[in-house]
Amino acid sequence: MSNSTQPIPSFRVGMGYDVHKLVEGRDLYLGGIKIEHTLGLLGHSDADVLIHAICDALLGAANMRDIGYHFPDTSAETLDMDSKVILRKTIDLLSTKGYRVGNIDATVCAERPKINPHIPAMCKCLSDIIGCDIDAVSIKATTSERMGFVGREDGMAAYAVCMIVKA
Repeated sequence: MSNSTQPIPSFRVGMGYDVHKLVEGRDLYLGGIKIEHTLGLLGHSDADVLIHAICDALLGAANMRDIGYHFPDTSAETLDMDSKVILRKTIDLLSTKGYRVGNIDATVCAERPKINPHIPAMCKCLSDIIGCDIDAVSIKATTSERMGFVGREDGMAAYAVCMIVKA
């Protein structure tokens, strides 16, 4: 297959996934908000699994590699970084290629705590950071029916799909 001179579409789609281990002694951040729980997510940053999945989806849609490339877990600069900062910087990276967020659809997989009561606050927080209408951010929650690492409450996972559009 040869390189094409066809124009790049004005919209693109990306998919993201992230997982972090649940541990004692850490605060739990999801979708940019702190949620009361006995365990928190372990990571180099604040380990906000939802924001990380969203950033990977956005970066993938723009063909800009992944979150680990831009925000490595070996860097002192990213140690304990607030994931809201990572999301804001990701939005800035997209703008360098002329893209903005069209919409985001994400799912958090966790047994506890219950995520549904926090979804409106997470959607508001994320839409404020991104600078998009709150209706462009969809967050859902599910369990894994007590199966696997999520079911054992060893960790949480998040999936995200996004569409970006030329600004």
